[in-house]
Amino acid sequence: MEFLSEVGAVLVQNWPIWLVSVALIVAAVIDGVALRVPNWLTFPMVFSGWIYSTVAFGWEGLGWSLLGTAVGLVLLLPAYAIGGMGAGDVKLLAGVGAWIHPTHTFHAFCVSAIVGGFLAIGMVMWKRSWRKHLLQFRSIVFEIMLIRDAEQLSEIAADRKPSMLLLPYGIPITIGTISYFAWTGMLT
Repeated sequence: MEFLSEVGAVLVQNWPIWLVSVALIVAAVIDGVALRVPNWLTFPMVFSGWIYSTVAFGWEGLGWSLLGTAVGLVLLLPAYAIGGMGAGDVKLLAGVGAWIHPTHTFHAFCVSAIVGGFLAIGMVMWKRSWRKHLLQFRSIVFEIMLIRDAEQLSEIAADRKPSMLLLPYGIPITIGTISYFAWTGMLT
């Protein structure tokens, strides 16, 4: 019974982090099944983060929450702009930022990027299509360096999309962010 009491105390004390973690898990499951993170999840996540930060910490809290949202958007927007990921993934990280503010958002993104890299490599190895995807990766890098026009890059990515393995990026965001929470002690 004492264990349940301690768990309850941790959940009450750190409920915002647990709430974000549950929302991330829901997003990862949906993204894994449907290859999209829905607006009905991301928009309330962003708005409720702003509201919570304002109520709990006043105008300064709202400022930090808005900055965290902006950091989440800015980190993934370039990949979205060139067709490298969906808008739902970008809004998901913005929602994380609305709740945990800029510095934690940046660190969670870094861990998520590492997780995403390992998952992408694992997918390619599983499909045994290393050469094909290495050539695609090189093409993408050269296109980015030479073309530098987001709209044109997005069109090229849309043409290439049917031949690529798609990584539902809500999964790395979830694994990376929750791992960051656990590593930093934010869940306890």
